[in-house]
Amino acid sequence: MGDLVRRAVADGRLAFKLTTPDEFKALLGAPTQENTKADGGMETLALAYPGVQAMFGRMRDYSAPFTLLGLGVRGEGLDIGQDRQIVLRSAADLAKFDPFWGLANVSLARVDLTDQGELLAKMPFDSRTAWPSSDKLPKGLDPVRLLEDGKNPGLGVRALHQRGVDGRGVGIAVIDQPLLRNHVEYADRIVRYERIAVGDMEPQMHGPPVTSIAAGKTCGVAPAATLTYFAVPMWERDNTPYCDTIDKIIAFNENPGDLPRVRVVSISTGMFPQQRHYDRWKESLKKAEEHGILVVTCAQEAFKYGMVGLAEGGDPDDPNDYKTGLYGVRPGAVLVPASNRTTACHLGPDIYTYWRQAGISWATPYLAGVAALAYQVHPDIKPADILGLCAETATQTDVGLIINPAGLVEAVQKLRSEGQ
Repeated sequence: MGDLVRRAVADGRLAFKLTTPDEFKALLGAPTQENTKADGGMETLALAYPGVQAMFGRMRDYSAPFTLLGLGVRGEGLDIGQDRQIVLRSAADLAKFDPFWGLANVSLARVDLTDQGELLAKMPFDSRTAWPSSDKLPKGLDPVRLLEDGKNPGLGVRALHQRGVDGRGVGIAVIDQPLLRNHVEYADRIVRYERIAVGDMEPQMHGPPVTSIAAGKTCGVAPAATLTYFAVPMWERDNTPYCDTIDKIIAFNENPGDLPRVRVVSISTGMFPQQRHYDRWKESLKKAEEHGILVVTCAQEAFKYGMVGLAEGGDPDDPNDYKTGLYGVRPGAVLVPASNRTTACHLGPDIYTYWRQAGISWATPYLAGVAALAYQVHPDIKPADILGLCAETATQTDVGLIINPAGLVEAVQKLRSEGQ
């Protein structure tokens, strides 16, 4: 059986993310053991045969099948292509990919995709994705251009940058999972990086997108802001690391030396009420506000906001070209761009991902970046005033109120001129 598996790997019948359990069983027959378990947002399936072990996985919230992630013969792991580009053999292989990881590091060069427009519109991809020639793509689809254009924060933000309103002189702190620190998008903006109770865990997927949206040099809303980053165990369901980090930021601001004070904290989670020490967390939020620090989280304790995504091919600066996001629109919420955006990726220092349906985690750092622009033009503004003006200056569209960075900056400048 081991020799059969090795031959199947050599001729490509067993391959990373391309082989399903049914295909595996068709080759080897029924396993002696079969076990499934949940692992975070993923579900895994283990198949055991005499001398052969196979591990499959899938994201739980999507309908894609289990696909092969690891394979061993007599305890020796086989090279099934985990570290190589995945090469699709036919359009049928597309059904094996989910809209979470999408087509990252996948070669589609052999496949005719002209009739796959609906599916491709749901699939994120990255700068490593290889595409077929334009005559084998759906009409009007230009993935290379989408990836590049998706770096634009939109809604007039780049025009603000051209006027010098780019977050300079303002510190943004991001609290998230371990970060790939050397990505070209933000490496030179990090002035402090601290790991808190995360051991030697490698960089995770969440940090680079949120960091680049807040302050990346090509993707960021506030590209000239300085970055302080705290890597914390977001999976622990305990508010203590967040509270401790707020205390550290306040202490730093009392004696920042030559660095800008941290005025905005971006935390892309909303689990605080369900976690231990929630009362202390509420006190931390109050303390931050008293010290002139705006804390933006997915829990939206002080400000109700939601998500929109740019319609494909739309003008990123036109608020009327945005459509509702993943979870629709909450009444009264200010909508913030999240979907159809390009961000830094955790898998390499020059890799970028184009996200289709992003969640509120991507909206949080956008709002934090906008707040940094407000602090730049009015360093003494109160956090609550920033949030209030975000709502007051938002643009009414058919999908709801959409954040208006230029309108906010103008309102903040007026507030400063009035001595408030």
